[in-house]
This record gives sequence, C-alpha cells and structure tokens, in this order.
Amino acid sequence: MSALRGLALDEQPADADGGERILIVSGGRGAGKTSFCLALAQAAQEAGMAVAGLVSPAVFVAARKVAIDLHDLASGEQRRLALRARADAPGTAGLGWRFEANGLAWGNRLLRGWQGSDLFVIDELGPLEFLGRGGLSEGFAALARGRFGIAVVVVRPELLGAALARWPGASVIEPPAVLGGARPYRADRPAQGEPPA
Repeated sequence: MSALRGLALDEQPADADGGERILIVSGGRGAGKTSFCLALAQAAQEAGMAVAGLVSPAVFVAARKVAIDLHDLASGEQRRLALRARADAPGTAGLGWRFEANGLAWGNRLLRGWQGSDLFVIDELGPLEFLGRGGLSEGFAALARGRFGIAVVVVRPELLGAALARWPGASVIEPPAVLGGARPYRADRPAQGEPPA
C-alpha cells in the first residue's frame, strides 16, 4: 500500500462532475510505461484491490522488439496484439505494426464486458484510438462509464493534448524508475534514449 501512497493515488482530484479519477502515464518509447503499469497492478493486487484492464508488453527476440502482446490484468490471459512490419506495409496505419484482428477483438470484448474495479489500467490509447481508426477504442467507453476508483491510462507525449482535452481533470506523470517515484510530466524533457533538444 505504501507504493500506492507514493503515487498519491488516493489524493488525485475527482473530475469536476464528481466522477472518478484518471492518471495519464506518458513518456517516450522505452521509458518504462508498461513496466510501471505492471508494477502498479501488482502492488494494488497485493494491497487487496480489485485490478482490471489491459497492458501491452513488448516481445523481444535477440534484443529486437518484434511483437506486442495484450495482457489481461484480471485473468492473466495474453494474446498477440501486433507484429513488427514496415511502416508502409498495408494494414499498419503507418505505425510500423501489423495489428492482429483477433487480438484487438479480444481486447475490445474485455473492455466492453468490464464491470468495474478499484484500479483500471489501459496501456495504451494511441494514434489508432485517438484518430478514430480502431485499435482498443472500447477503452474510451470503458473510461466514460467511470466504474473505477482510479484509472491509469498510457498515452504518448504527442497525444497528450488530445487526452487532456478529453479528460481535462486528469493528472499526468512520467513512469518512474521505481514505483514510489512518479514525477509530474514535463513536456520539455527528452524521451528516454533521445538527445536533449
């Protein structure tokens, strides 16, 4: 529980309408967003909280990211979400990933059927979702239902404006190196592995 208090989850402001709370985790590629979500979910489960949602761990072969899986935090079940592909290949939406229809359908089915939890995690809502091109678009409806104590949503820095327009009361943090060390997001920090501007 102290790790959760280190994030001040119980101190996040409620939405203006008295609704539930949303914490946006943002950072560049490789910053540890998924690792943070997994550690947070584990700490919440160990504290006796009901945890649900989806995380998207990378799959590496010989130190090369070749796929992305989709992991259900409630059941532990996992499916393939995407395979690495050329950005100009058909079916990649210019993102360099060929998304698996079965994995997306499974994830969206879980999000539609979700009935509520203390902690709800969505890793991630990205370009496909924010541009209305599919992806895990049921995540928006799940968040709108507000059946959570706190929601943690991974959003890339370039989509923070759209995310904050959708959830103006949300707090934004960068993934910490350790669970209790989250810090407020600063747009002027370079993403991990990028040179300073």
